Amino acid sequence: MKLTAISGSQFQGMVQAAANRLDQNAEYVNSLNVFPVPDGDTGTNMNLSMTSGAKAVKLATTDKVGELAALLSKGLLMGARGNSGVILSQLFRGFSKQIPDVVDLTAAELAAAFTHGVETAYKAVMKPVEGTILTVAREAARVGERKAQETDDCTEVMESVLKGAKRALAKTPDLLPVLKEVGVVDSGGQGLVFIYEGFLEYLSGKAPAEEVYQPSPAEMTEMVNAAHHRSVQGQLATEDIKFGYCTEIMVKIGEGQTVDSSFDYDVFRNYLNELGDSLLVVADDEIIKVHVHTEHPGEVLNYGQKYGSLIKIKVDNMRLQHETILEHDQQEALAEKQENKQRVPYAVIAIAAGKGIQELFRSLGASYIISGGQTMNPSTEDIVKAIEEVHADNVLILPNNKNIFMAADQAAQVSETAVAVVPAKTISQGMTAMLGFNDQWTLEENKKVMTEMMQDVVSGQVTTAVRDTIIDKIEIKKDEFIGMVDGKIVVSKPAVLEAAVETLKKMITDDTEIITIFVGEDSDVSQAERLSKEVKAINPDLEVELHEGGQPIYPFLFSAE
Repeated sequence: MKLTAISGSQFQGMVQAAANRLDQNAEYVNSLNVFPVPDGDTGTNMNLSMTSGAKAVKLATTDKVGELAALLSKGLLMGARGNSGVILSQLFRGFSKQIPDVVDLTAAELAAAFTHGVETAYKAVMKPVEGTILTVAREAARVGERKAQETDDCTEVMESVLKGAKRALAKTPDLLPVLKEVGVVDSGGQGLVFIYEGFLEYLSGKAPAEEVYQPSPAEMTEMVNAAHHRSVQGQLATEDIKFGYCTEIMVKIGEGQTVDSSFDYDVFRNYLNELGDSLLVVADDEIIKVHVHTEHPGEVLNYGQKYGSLIKIKVDNMRLQHETILEHDQQEALAEKQENKQRVPYAVIAIAAGKGIQELFRSLGASYIISGGQTMNPSTEDIVKAIEEVHADNVLILPNNKNIFMAADQAAQVSETAVAVVPAKTISQGMTAMLGFNDQWTLEENKKVMTEMMQDVVSGQVTTAVRDTIIDKIEIKKDEFIGMVDGKIVVSKPAVLEAAVETLKKMITDDTEIITIFVGEDSDVSQAERLSKEVKAINPDLEVELHEGGQPIYPFLFSAE
């Protein structure tokens, strides 16, 4: 059936369908991240960003597409996480600016809106890179414009936009050699394709506008339990948590190559009951659902595979969550106190994960810490709220992660406070930059000096590979330890200390004077002390500093100055 104009309710349906489609495929998008590190979160960031935008559209009372598009844009912006989320918000910011007064959206207006979205997104990125989400969006819009000259059917235009996006996505490895090297397409571009698929599925009647935000009774129960869990956690000390991993699995009974047992509910439940507490097992003839708090999530997964294939896995570190909750509560308490305080001339906001690292930033003069970083990119709204809570006339932001730059920049633009973003890509750069801060200087003077100081530090990281791949001729095996220097993978080794030593060797030069080692939550100081001896063996004159950073994902972070 021909569709010559998209109504407000239809546009709402498109957005909901797109949010559903992206949500269903977020983990797949995550898997396309080039680096095989356990913080590939493009899909998560785009999904959370789209969820925020879709929620704003869902709650709207207007039936005008132009106004709905503006709400989508605002929701995307405030919920934007990571560079991919910010670029997505800019695509729809331009989209909405093209159709501010439109009531029902025609095919020509739809195509023009996509084109203007691309122009806006390209302007928002300081150094646009081809072979990314920008390329996919541009080529999709170009094909859509051509189709709009041939037809007034909105569905046909959207179909062409999607075809253009898919063709462009398939070509991204030819534009970015690193994508071809590891055999994937661009993750952000793939996320955008899923959004466009949702749009088309709704317009063509193939996808109902599912209620993304209306929780089921079971989900409501889970939310209530989570709220209770939070209130209980707030009363505990972290060390009081006996079983640290909230583990959930879903098993398809009798399916897969690892099955060696017939399912018996009592036997199954009794075994898991010995591994922890808060156990819940629900089963029918086909599916087993498990929730348990345990110290050994791997054993739960392995046991589940004896009865079938794992079709859902979720493991949360409750100790880390607890620390985050306590910190959030402390931040809220601090914010309440600050409401009655007079404004201060300056504040520095740092984004960091790990209790030790956060304390180090505070000791260096940071006024406010946003808990986040790898796998936990704060949204634009999170950063805006932090800017408001510090009650300062001038605010400096240290993202300490290249994937947080754009969200920080967007927060600076929408804030009424004078804000400057210091482009720190790593924790090491952020700490070095703090040494250059002077509250007697102007905002721009501080940004300039702090940025210059970062050039004197080399940053190193050690983490675990999440898949087999080859990058820069380095063969990487899943579960090996990889070392990175200034964001570039330089080694891959079976043992963590071996990878750490080789990474440090790549960092140390004749000019190096100080090596700083930040010990992660999954490492211990004794390992760091061994590393310290290895450093001294390389150069006895080097000064070595050890800090318990407590950062997740990365057993060791290094800085060389």
